[in-house]
Amino acid sequence: MEQAKPTRWRLPARRDVWREIRASYAFIERNFFLVRRYWGWEIAFLIYNITSSLSVMYIGKAQGGSNTQDLILYLGIGTVVWAYLRAVFSNISEMIVWERWEGTIEYTMMAPISRLTHMLGVALFSIVYGIMRTALLLFALFFFFNVDLSQANAAGALAIILVGSLSFVGVGIMAAVLPLLFTERGEEMTFIISSLLLLVSGVYYPISVLPGWMQAAARISPATYVLEGMRATILDGKSTGQLWHYLIPMAIIGALTIPLGMAVFNTVERYAKRTGRLKRSG
Repeated sequence: MEQAKPTRWRLPARRDVWREIRASYAFIERNFFLVRRYWGWEIAFLIYNITSSLSVMYIGKAQGGSNTQDLILYLGIGTVVWAYLRAVFSNISEMIVWERWEGTIEYTMMAPISRLTHMLGVALFSIVYGIMRTALLLFALFFFFNVDLSQANAAGALAIILVGSLSFVGVGIMAAVLPLLFTERGEEMTFIISSLLLLVSGVYYPISVLPGWMQAAARISPATYVLEGMRATILDGKSTGQLWHYLIPMAIIGALTIPLGMAVFNTVERYAKRTGRLKRSG
């Protein structure tokens, strides 16, 4: 009897790759439609981000003394970078909540596309959306404060943001399993994660003022390296070649957390389907 030939691994056909790209873009487009539908909320959150950022910077202006401009810029970098990272994290981790609101979670999870394609679309939307919101926040801050950025290394700052975004994508994917597992309180749990990152990552202060055990936690937070790298490029004007001790840890965190996040999400998704947790409420 003729033996069956073993199946050989092959690259996906060009039409399959194009289909996956179009599917990812569909999620980007869908999420922008959702933002447009809830535009009132978006304006409210933007105003909140602007006013809270201005409040922090005015605290720096009141307390800065002879180093007022440096302190304002230090706090400004923290508020702007954290607003961007929080937008990336929250949009990925809260995608299940959005799906439940719309009543489309079952259709999305049962659609004939890979979960990687789905996550890629959500991640790209989160990055683009975060950049747009951060640009508006920057414009508002520059309107109220006259800061000197003549020594800033723009190319280095861009590299820090891009690599840092990848590291936050993995964390966001892992956090997205919480609303999938806990249909009523999962969103609050993702907020706790972002709050802990805010505490230990040195958004408004150097991590050297934290207790020793919290400093250890700060070194595994991707936000720590993004914030330190951005301050090095903007405050100190360090060249891109001097940023490797920020870029390498962020790249390692992203390389570990993205595959781990996908594995965790796939496992939890199968459990949610088996136990009926994809329904909209309850």
